[in-house]
Amino acid sequence: MTSAANPAPLWQPDSDRIAAARVTRFQAWAAERHGAPADGGYAALHRWSVAELETFWGAVAEWFDIRFATPFTRVLGDRSMPGAQWFPGASLNYAEHALRTADDPARAHEPALLHVDETHEPAPVSWSELRRQVGALAAELRALGVRPGDRVSGYLPNIPEAVTALLATAAVGAVWTSCAPDFGARSVLDRFQQVEPVVLFTVDGYRYGGKEHDRTRTVAELRGELPSLRAVVHIPLLGTPAPEGALDWSAVTTGDAEPVYEHVPFDHPLWVLYSSGTTGLPKAIVQSQGGILLEHYKQLGLHCDLGPGDRFFWYTSTGWMMWNFLVSGLLTGTTVVLYDGSPGHPTTGAQWKIAEATGATLFGTSAAYVMACAKADVHPARDYDLSRIGCVATTGSPLPPDGFRWLHDEVADDLWIASVSGGTDVCSCFAGAVPTLPVHIGELQAACLGTDLQAWDPDGKPLVGEVGELVVTNPMPSMPIRFWNDPDGSRYHDSYFDVYPGVWRHGDWITITPTGSVVIHGRSDSTLNRQGVRMGSADIYEAVERLPEIRESLVIGVEQPDGGYWMPLFVHLAEGAELDDGLRDRIRRTIREQLSPRHVPDEIIEVPGVPHTLTGKRIEVPVKRLLQGTPLAKAVNPGSVDNLELLRLYEDIARSRA
Repeated sequence: MTSAANPAPLWQPDSDRIAAARVTRFQAWAAERHGAPADGGYAALHRWSVAELETFWGAVAEWFDIRFATPFTRVLGDRSMPGAQWFPGASLNYAEHALRTADDPARAHEPALLHVDETHEPAPVSWSELRRQVGALAAELRALGVRPGDRVSGYLPNIPEAVTALLATAAVGAVWTSCAPDFGARSVLDRFQQVEPVVLFTVDGYRYGGKEHDRTRTVAELRGELPSLRAVVHIPLLGTPAPEGALDWSAVTTGDAEPVYEHVPFDHPLWVLYSSGTTGLPKAIVQSQGGILLEHYKQLGLHCDLGPGDRFFWYTSTGWMMWNFLVSGLLTGTTVVLYDGSPGHPTTGAQWKIAEATGATLFGTSAAYVMACAKADVHPARDYDLSRIGCVATTGSPLPPDGFRWLHDEVADDLWIASVSGGTDVCSCFAGAVPTLPVHIGELQAACLGTDLQAWDPDGKPLVGEVGELVVTNPMPSMPIRFWNDPDGSRYHDSYFDVYPGVWRHGDWITITPTGSVVIHGRSDSTLNRQGVRMGSADIYEAVERLPEIRESLVIGVEQPDGGYWMPLFVHLAEGAELDDGLRDRIRRTIREQLSPRHVPDEIIEVPGVPHTLTGKRIEVPVKRLLQGTPLAKAVNPGSVDNLELLRLYEDIARSRA
């Protein structure tokens, strides 16, 4: 997946673009004020940012004019992991920063949000209107008795009301948490019951794929199973009246109160995100107001190069960390595009149509969507006016080399393609977008500022040009302050720090190239290990799914009781395709020629579908456990899977082999 065979970059920013980039201006300012290197470009800035961690993050706070209500005693009080203490003594409020563009009379009536549903007609919400709604709702939350540290939950799609509820929650110092309404009751309760919310914002249903999906029965079940609730707020997306005992959205957002911001300690909880929970209850990951504020300013303002005049569209749902990241676009004065609907309705090219309709300047999507467009013969530049798009970013899984080529050929040959990689665990990126660096096919541009990203061997030795474990050797402000209901911190420690003490191990295989770019090879906890050679599943998917007959694939390596190793490849075929000997031979030949003979699977098995988490990631570890004979009830948390019936198939395969 590296570009060794083609060392020439796919894209290179010109001198004007480099000069205009906010990270360039930041570097020049930090050189003058804080001793950052004036020369050497991004690589020199990155080295300084990890070598002088406190100076760097202090400079970020100053550059973005963080409003500290009380000053900090120092930037980093304790830098041990876990447990780093950022900006001790400081107090602030996330929502105050997200809404401060509304204080500018010249911009107050510009759109803060553009809401789009499946009609593809954008509906704006101005900065002043968003601030008014947040002020009114924050006052109502206080009247309901919501206090700093209380949890407020949302069972909501990607609509403006969800943003208002999050910001009002943050304004009062409460803790936000959300799930998308396509989550079933059990999946939601597995998450919300852990944190015991006092308020629940809900819709009566949602629209997806041209259909209305009623959720009133699910909401009733949630209300019955969450005894901590003091209030339920009903948002009539499908037009139904509020159920008995619930407040209507219009009743809690009608006032004209100016927002009152609770200034909370830097490490005060902002929100709770959740791991996929495929093998147990989802981990309830707590991130801080100050940590998210600084990390997102850096990521969005420097790496994504966002600011006033930009329009930021990322296809996501409220059940995925990318929604929280998207909302933080407000911090930079950017107009945030909220799309609520199917990614491919009425046609596969729907997301490009939304990018056109909203004038998106940065369009973020999944690698899977890019590849689906390529297979469906979508031609974005031919069919849509995408002249405002400067960057297309992808996440969720590594963008295959063919995805880079397709975006370059079908969107624009002067397109900045930002494949990024991070995680819910930090609600940010470890590596990805840098507007001043070239883009090489199959590679993430570089490690992010302030992130000492390394690839390590099992003994903790850093590797360059070889596959190793993704580790981060210094703290990041947005690392979790804790997991919920983890009083001694043992679950948090065991999730990231049990392999390399004091060093964050994320669970991905990566290569850091000699030039500093990064290649992601897939999850290390589902690593394929053939004859002592470790390999990432992403490499196999990238090769196999180029074949037009393959819609999606899943490869698993299973250690056998007799010491053997079984590596099947499961394939979900495109409509009309047939898994005959000819296709099997082409799959094997493709893998042998593009990867190596060791990557060739022992068996190729047709399946009716590949199981995913609720956020769309392929489920590998639970399938491996099923194939090793673990009963379904113990191998996976049913509420974390998009289609449980697909997993029964793998259980049947294990049973027949046994």
